[in-house]
Amino acid sequence: MKWRHPFFPRTGLLSVLVLVACHAEAGLTFNFTSTGDAQADAGFAAAGARWSNLFSDNITVNINAGFSALGSGILGSTGSTDAFYYYSDVRNYLLGDKTSANDNTATSHLQASPALRLEINRTSNNPNGANSATPYLDINGNENNTIINMTTANAKALGLMAGNNAAVDASIAFSSSFSWDFNPGNGITAGTFDFVGVATHEIGHALGFISGVDVLDYNGSGYPDSAFTYVTPLDLYRYSSLSVANNALDWTADNRSKFFSLDGGATSLTTFSTGVNYGDGRQASHWQDNLGIGVMDPTVAPGELLAITGNDIMAFDVIGYDLSSVPEPATFGVIAGIALLGIGTGSRVRRRQGAGA
Repeated sequence: MKWRHPFFPRTGLLSVLVLVACHAEAGLTFNFTSTGDAQADAGFAAAGARWSNLFSDNITVNINAGFSALGSGILGSTGSTDAFYYYSDVRNYLLGDKTSANDNTATSHLQASPALRLEINRTSNNPNGANSATPYLDINGNENNTIINMTTANAKALGLMAGNNAAVDASIAFSSSFSWDFNPGNGITAGTFDFVGVATHEIGHALGFISGVDVLDYNGSGYPDSAFTYVTPLDLYRYSSLSVANNALDWTADNRSKFFSLDGGATSLTTFSTGVNYGDGRQASHWQDNLGIGVMDPTVAPGELLAITGNDIMAFDVIGYDLSSVPEPATFGVIAGIALLGIGTGSRVRRRQGAGA
């Protein structure tokens, strides 16, 4: 399976020759195929460098990049190759990959293996009625409780897959229908979109900012819970007030608030989007929209400058990436008060509506 995340404005057909490479001295490296456009190639390299400067994992992430005609209002879209592992193994690798205070907090509150406790809904075997929207506690130990799905880049970062595996980890497509600004250094020209920022977001999905709730939300109903083997590393920190009361993760497709927590749900750090079909209208593989939470927000406005924030960094840290020894704010471009929009692995970035042409 491949995750597909479209990025929207707020309001294959690629060369196999790797022309653009982004390298950290010791750590995270990107190989991008050429888009055929020198400005876009440089933009991808700049976006990759943002992540490389933040994380020290000794891995190479291989990404196909290009332009194509995407759906209405979609700026960019990422399809990431996925890999499946038992939760017990993922938990052990997370425990063995602790390099920060947030890692220590997050791993100390991971659920015991081998099976996860989940609040779930919209399954054919929902005890409240087949396909019911009413959540229920899923503790039957089926595949969806015991298997984790992640991007291959995330698997590399955790050591579950060889860091130099040469297979393609993701494909990123940008819309050929919008005007792009390729130089964020002097601001984003009115009426255009931040190419480097959107590329940063899309790469973030490839690295592992995804939620299996999007699969549940997309399919909608009619499947037993065991059909959903798509809990992701990011979902290990997804909670609601209901799930906390039941000592469970929240893996429902509905419009209740879902939040990011490292201490078993005791503390809400920020909030997630909740689903296109049954949630707030935005893919669950993003922060909640239009709150300026981070570069992994789901929409972007013309003229808006995008940047990685501390929320983004924290999320990638606890899903298995290792922070560089001296992370500097200038390295990742945290901009206070700037609203950021998302793109995605299997996810799309949209133009923000009502924000102008």
